[in-house]
Amino acid sequence: MLTAWYGTQWAPRVGRAADLGSGIGSVALVVAWRLPGATLVTVEAQSISVRLARKSVRYNGLAARVDVREGDLRDAAIFADDAPFDLVTGSPPYFAPGTAVEAAHPQAVPARIEVRGTVTDYARTAAGILAPGGLFAFVFPFAQRERAEEALRAHGLVLLRRRDVVFKEGEAPMISLFAAARAAHLPPARKTFIEPPLTIRRADGSMDPEYAMVRLSFGFPPGDVAAVTGATCPAPK
Repeated sequence: MLTAWYGTQWAPRVGRAADLGSGIGSVALVVAWRLPGATLVTVEAQSISVRLARKSVRYNGLAARVDVREGDLRDAAIFADDAPFDLVTGSPPYFAPGTAVEAAHPQAVPARIEVRGTVTDYARTAAGILAPGGLFAFVFPFAQRERAEEALRAHGLVLLRRRDVVFKEGEAPMISLFAAARAAHLPPARKTFIEPPLTIRRADGSMDPEYAMVRLSFGFPPGDVAAVTGATCPAPK
């Protein structure tokens, strides 16, 4: 969810968006909700996830705007006939096979284990399909942020900004959000802006007010946010 929020927050103008390794379509659906004028293409290798994503697209009345494709994001033919994209999102896996305990359900394994590519493959694909001025937004573990930044550099991408995410106040960040663009489309010597961390839960376990507003920005009911912030919202008509 944060990947979709971060990408749509900082992409300057989006007519076309793509989501890599899209799973059941969660990121793409939030992007579609926040960018009602955009069309989207998603790519997912697992047939069960593709079927579920297409079901969600139909249920939400988005069939005319969202093209759910089954295939490997590393296959250049997937996007061979497409115009460039203004926004590309992704949630790359981050453990090499054999280095972490795999999920019990095979559908969940590729979310963490690099069975079909790494962050480098995501960066390579994104660099190849980004439009001039387009943005590549993705999430990756904070502890592996240098690996993510190296993947960007290796494929001609420049990290514009990064925001680390703290799951509970007082603890170290667990994940980071990245926003990058093609170096060829930018002036030289651009510096990365490191934003203040986003905190999910305060020390007492309550939801952080900023995160509550993030949730509101991608459609959670106003009452859910009011309980945290004390804000009042008119009842829906």
